[in-house]
Amino acid sequence: MSALHWQKSSYSGEGNGCVHLAAADDGSIKLVESDDPKVIVTTTPAKLHTFILGVKAGEFDRFTA
Repeated sequence: MSALHWQKSSYSGEGNGCVHLAAADDGSIKLVESDDPKVIVTTTPAKLHTFILGVKAGEFDRFTA
């Protein structure tokens, strides 16, 4: 596997508390939190897209209140 190129949202501030994404050679998407960078979550582009649609629709707002 080649080195992953992590991307952080422009909405994230400086320091910890950020989620970073990277596209892997196998087509999967990797997610990592800056607070615990040793834990890497793997998903597919389709599942991530579905999750993002839910976030935009407000389906997870209760977790941030």
